[in-house]
Amino acid sequence: MSSSFEKYQRRRLRSSYFSVVISIALVLFLVGLFGLVFIKTTHIAQHVKETVTLTIFLKDQARKQDVANLQAELERAPYTNSIRYISKADAAVSYQEDLGEDFIEFLGENPLKNAIDLTLTSSYVTPEAMAKIEKNLLIRKIVSEVLFDKPLIELLSKNLSRLSFWMLIFSVLLGLVSVVLINSSIRLSVYSKRFTLKTMQLVGATKRFIRRPFIRKSMQLGLIAALIAIAGLAAFAYYIDSKIPELALFSDLKPYGFLALGMLLLGLLITWISTFFATRRFLNLRTDELYY
Repeated sequence: MSSSFEKYQRRRLRSSYFSVVISIALVLFLVGLFGLVFIKTTHIAQHVKETVTLTIFLKDQARKQDVANLQAELERAPYTNSIRYISKADAAVSYQEDLGEDFIEFLGENPLKNAIDLTLTSSYVTPEAMAKIEKNLLIRKIVSEVLFDKPLIELLSKNLSRLSFWMLIFSVLLGLVSVVLINSSIRLSVYSKRFTLKTMQLVGATKRFIRRPFIRKSMQLGLIAALIAIAGLAAFAYYIDSKIPELALFSDLKPYGFLALGMLLLGLLITWISTFFATRRFLNLRTDELYY
């Protein structure tokens, strides 16, 4: 009889642990999935920003050495992503291909100017930063004009700011939901052992001594759940990448390493905090209150 009861208790305990691990793993998987979307969205936004071109038109009388000096200075500038010098002859060839006719023969001369196409690092692609760069370039004697699509930059900056704001709000809400769900799973697990907690307390064990094995076990479950969630997220990302290779999900693995580490730490931290407060609550209850 005693053996059957012990087996029953062990099955209940394993079932309880299994449900806790699955619950935490599902929550962490959702958190990781949002992190995956956030990383990819940020990468796409950065790529779009770095395709924006600022064109510097040079005066016809600009000397080659002055142009070379300007190029060298631009290459060293912190805002530069890439630069490309386009001579007026090369620009004319490109225009002729687009128009399908020789406009130089019609006009009698090449009206185009030598230019430098400058793409900026993503952090400098804002209306304010680009206006400042434009101002600094226009004071140079060899620069005739600086052009970039101001309405596009303003629209891009506005939409990305709006997107970042809503993603921040959603991440905070998701974080709160994650804490509540994981906390509920841990509290249910501790609740099932509330009489064991009280019995240990009644025989003289300190709260710290009683709490320690529960916290250790919960953190083990949190670690297992986090590893399951990370493995599930990796499998999901691999599947999506195989179906939609254009997304290039694995073009840069470093952010995903930080995401996996964050999921791992989140699983450990929330289980530790939840178990601490859950055990404290039941230890502070009177014996007759354990039945409610």
